[in-house]
Amino acid sequence: MIDHVGLRVASVAASKRFYGAALEPLGYLIAADYGDDAAGFGAHGRDGRADFWVGRGESRGSVHVCFGAKSRADVDAFYKAALAAGGKDNGAPGLRKQYHPTYYGAFVLDPDGNNVEAVHHG
Repeated sequence: MIDHVGLRVASVAASKRFYGAALEPLGYLIAADYGDDAAGFGAHGRDGRADFWVGRGESRGSVHVCFGAKSRADVDAFYKAALAAGGKDNGAPGLRKQYHPTYYGAFVLDPDGNNVEAVHHG
């Protein structure tokens, strides 16, 4: 089981704004905030623990991160919120049958160019 994942980002402040908005429809909130150095996001029900982190540092290249969604509507809300927060479209919400018949996902690029996805497998 993965305990947590962290990304190096050019601006923690910009990433907090982006991920705060993009992940809110999926139930994620800032669970730990270390100002301009780092921030951790955790899903509701994780007892305030963060499982997704952003930290100031030099990005080593594009990373793909995927967050599970409870419904297709949550995937759609993630996509809209991420774009409104400055993300760039990297694949509108829709079925991706090449993965499996009910794989419904959306992709955006974050401020550092990382590929961020939300998926519902139902």
